[in-house]
Amino acid sequence: MAESLAHTKWVYKYHIVLSPKYRRKIIYNQLRADIQQYIRDLWKWKGVEILEGHMMA
Repeated sequence: MAESLAHTKWVYKYHIVLSPKYRRKIIYNQLRADIQQYIRDLWKWKGVEILEGHMMA
């Protein structure tokens, strides 16, 4: 979505990397679906459109 004023236009695009303090593959694999849903719900509530997402162990 482009924002604009009288003489300017801009588009906000951010690259966000979340890295938890304790990354354990066992915990990550068990909680992966929950983590994805929490992030989607939070950003939907904030009005943010997710263009692409990746989760890696």
